[in-house]
Amino acid sequence: MANIDPRDRMIVALDLPSAGDARAMVRELGDSVNFYKIGMELVYAGGLELVRELSSKGKKVFLDLKLHDIPNTVEKATQRVADLGATFLTVHAFPQTMKAALKGKGSSSLRILGVTVMTSYDDADLIEAGYSMGVKDLVAHRAQQAKIIGIDGLILSPEEVASMRALIGSRLTLITPGIRPKGSEIGDQKRVMTPGDAISAGADYLVIGRPITSASDPKRVAEAVSDEISSVLG
Repeated sequence: MANIDPRDRMIVALDLPSAGDARAMVRELGDSVNFYKIGMELVYAGGLELVRELSSKGKKVFLDLKLHDIPNTVEKATQRVADLGATFLTVHAFPQTMKAALKGKGSSSLRILGVTVMTSYDDADLIEAGYSMGVKDLVAHRAQQAKIIGIDGLILSPEEVASMRALIGSRLTLITPGIRPKGSEIGDQKRVMTPGDAISAGADYLVIGRPITSASDPKRVAEAVSDEISSVLG
């Protein structure tokens, strides 16, 4: 993924309470950000139309819906998303779900990303949920399934990026949330890393939300993250 523009590698998460707040943040960030994530909070607050709106303005959109349902529902939902103009769509990395989303995207340019294990989970959380393996083993298991099925990429924590890149090679795009610039609060994340370290580990894209959107000067922080990414890539 060496041909990705360094500024496109930073995806700002618009995890905000309303579409109006999201539009205001996009205006404030201006040309410092090319790529935005729209997740469930904003979708349920009227933000789905922002996908088309941002796309029409030349921005890229990562629609983070984490789809997981019966195959027919996932397939049809993915078809509808493909019509919106989003670049990425997330689904949970269960085999049937990934296969259905891949079928649903058809010949569109939409890229399907499998969510391996949420970055707010650790081994204890998986045990509590009934899994017989820890985070690293489950991520590896789902990554290998995703590669065989043929989806476009994976969502995983920065802690797993290097080992998964070695395991699955360069074909799958690796996108990591849980990015915290130096000095930022960890919040509800348990597996985190700085932007530069995540890129060095092999991540293609970084998802960054509150450290930018809650900053007193969001544009300055976004530009600093872009500069850090560029410095690592040389």
